[in-house]
Amino acid sequence: MLFTTLNRALKPIGNLQAGRPVLATFQINLRCNSACGYCDLPLNVGRYEMSREEIREVFSRLYRDGARFVLVQGGEPLLRRDLPEILEDLSAIGLHPTLITNGTKVTPQLVQRLSRLPLAISVSLDTLDRVKYRQIRGADQLGQVLEGIAFLKNYPHPKFLTCIVSEINRAEVPAVVRFARAQGFLPVVGAYHWNVGTYGKPDELLMYDRASTAAVFSGLLDDELIPPGYLRRFVEDNVSWLRGQKLEPCDAGRYSIAIDTSGNVSPCLAFPSVGNLLESSLSEILGRFDRDAIEICSDNSSCNRLDGRVVGTIVRHPIVALRTARSFTSQGTSS
Repeated sequence: MLFTTLNRALKPIGNLQAGRPVLATFQINLRCNSACGYCDLPLNVGRYEMSREEIREVFSRLYRDGARFVLVQGGEPLLRRDLPEILEDLSAIGLHPTLITNGTKVTPQLVQRLSRLPLAISVSLDTLDRVKYRQIRGADQLGQVLEGIAFLKNYPHPKFLTCIVSEINRAEVPAVVRFARAQGFLPVVGAYHWNVGTYGKPDELLMYDRASTAAVFSGLLDDELIPPGYLRRFVEDNVSWLRGQKLEPCDAGRYSIAIDTSGNVSPCLAFPSVGNLLESSLSEILGRFDRDAIEICSDNSSCNRLDGRVVGTIVRHPIVALRTARSFTSQGTSS
């Protein structure tokens, strides 16, 4: 028993040393009640969704393989009726899940239930303007999102508000960030990507001039609107990426993987899947990754997805991790 406990505690450290995954991005469903202009996921087409039991089996094995963090997204994950039970299962396994939602289906009852879990929550909100929200998200849902954010006012675990910068909302990003912090959320600000592998749909209304958008991110840094730690580092990386500068290596297929609702695995959402966890082990699937293609993608800095770079950045810059933890604490106190 002691050996098993020590092995489970040390396994993720071994993964970091060996360049094996500790984080998984999991598309728990591919159903959505929004129609975002920047999303090209195969939504609402009847894809097979792993059952609760299959998810528990898959992630129990991933835990034994050293994975410890999972980003639970969709589609819109709250459209899945057994989501609370699945999140409870993931937590019971020993994983640290983060729920990524558009916020339209958050209720007081749900918040009360999720508060019992070691669960971070990220709500997506790009604008505080109803007309712009409908333009970006393809649905008139701003009121529902703001209500959901209000329900999370006293949520006791880390909570994030993610804003994707596009041409439509560029001018009001600082206002969204100030709103996030006033509501007790940590702001995550990223740039809209298009034509990156299989990720990112080109939308003429959303496509921007890179120099003008880089100035938005620089302004957030100059005005100290982003708290210290990884979230600030991510904004700095966005400035570099938008200016065409080289970024540090991507973690895709190394420290992180992407798993779709059917159990198919790819290095990240920009790459096609190469195996299914219901049929093959993680080691078998990792052996099928095209490492040369991943390295070329990383070297070209063709995207700056947070989930593909967060682990490596923290490993290379441990002070960033400490500052991020302090940001969580201070934000929780201020909220």
